[in-house]
Amino acid sequence: MTIDATFWVAISFLIFLGVLIYFKVPQKVKSILDNNISNIKNQINEAEKLKEEAKGILIEHEKKISNSKIEMRLMIDKANEQAEKNKIKINSEFHNLMENKKRNSEERIRQMKAQALKDIKNASIMIALKSTEKLLVNSLDKSKLDRIFNSSIKETKLALKKKSS
Repeated sequence: MTIDATFWVAISFLIFLGVLIYFKVPQKVKSILDNNISNIKNQINEAEKLKEEAKGILIEHEKKISNSKIEMRLMIDKANEQAEKNKIKINSEFHNLMENKKRNSEERIRQMKAQALKDIKNASIMIALKSTEKLLVNSLDKSKLDRIFNSSIKETKLALKKKSS
């Protein structure tokens, strides 16, 4: 029987396997793999927990965002409504102010017109009295003048009393 190289490779291989088993390498490899598997499982479980927490946080934030959008929409609607009320109020106050100014101006114009008419009447009375006085002085004697003057004073007093009543 010839022992060839294949036989020695097989023997070497069996010795190598024996040494591995003697030093418990397969058990160490198995324990390392088991540790790695358990670490990976723990990491997967942890990742799933974090994923669930993230989903919960996402849902919570989406609710907050939708509530914020609703609240913002309500605030904008309320602000628009308030602005419209303020616009109407300011517009009505402006119209009331202008109406008051118009009434005051019309009243002042009436007063000024009445004063002007009164001044014109007084001036015309004064002119009439002065011209009458000049006519009477130039055309009548003293006794007639006194009688006419006294009668015109009485007539003027009566006319003024009637007018003031």
